[in-house]
Amino acid sequence: MPLVQASPVIQSRGLVQGYGPKTVLHGLDLDVDAGAIGLLGPNGSGKSTLLRTLLGLIQPRSGTAQVLGLDIAKDPVAVRRRVGLVPESECMVPGMNAVEITSYVGELVGMSHRDAVERAHQVLYYVGLGEARYRDLGSYSQGMKQRLKLAQALVHDPDLLFLDEPTSGMDPPGREAMLDLIRDISEHKGISVVLSTHLLADVEETCDFVVVLKDGRLADYRRVERKVLDRGLIYDLRGRGEFAALRAHFDASGHHTVEIQDGIRVHLSGQEGTQAIFEALRSLEGRVEIRHMLETSHGLKESFLETAG
Repeated sequence: MPLVQASPVIQSRGLVQGYGPKTVLHGLDLDVDAGAIGLLGPNGSGKSTLLRTLLGLIQPRSGTAQVLGLDIAKDPVAVRRRVGLVPESECMVPGMNAVEITSYVGELVGMSHRDAVERAHQVLYYVGLGEARYRDLGSYSQGMKQRLKLAQALVHDPDLLFLDEPTSGMDPPGREAMLDLIRDISEHKGISVVLSTHLLADVEETCDFVVVLKDGRLADYRRVERKVLDRGLIYDLRGRGEFAALRAHFDASGHHTVEIQDGIRVHLSGQEGTQAIFEALRSLEGRVEIRHMLETSHGLKESFLETAG
């Protein structure tokens, strides 16, 4: 059972990183809480460099960073013992089956051979590869390879999981299965997750927070309202009257609202659709006049495009 870890799980101060004459991370300050965190940014924004640095694979040029309370410069091996990594690149060893390669990864982080083999069987069943664990890896589909990488990342029971493009190349059913696993890991296994991807929908479906990098700097860090977005619809209501009272009615009914120009945006948390809006307006007895009502998909995509330019 993973240790209960106080937030933040990732913290950096003035973190600078680069390659040769090129600086990639420019004095990055981060305080990332436990949970499921999406890591977004345009190509070249520093996402992969940040993950490599946090794993202690490359030393910072300057500044400091801690992962799970451990200094990445002083204790990189200790960090990697408590962090699981699903890399974007393929990591198969010719001649090994899934049990052998997964248990081998467990032994690399200090597990005994017996414990590593037992745990390998457990995590392979968990990711849906139990029936295929002795098959030739060359016969694996892209989705199976991605799930095998996830099993390898989980074999040593980490407290934090780094996922680098985990749904890359997967068909829609495989992608949904992977996202279901990510949600289960973060919500029920006590493991914090950092999901680095260019697919905003993956973050919106699985993550509690999002970190957006731009040109190696922190552009945004905020909560993702995925639980609201998954359950209901979003409407922009514009007009005149007592919109503060309308907001109060929606909030009291369990919906979420934000103020917009000449009105409010309401995230309906149930399945009743516009009926909830009409009931709210009736309860105010004409104190709000709606002139425009528009269903909208304003969410993480729009916010990311605005932030990242």
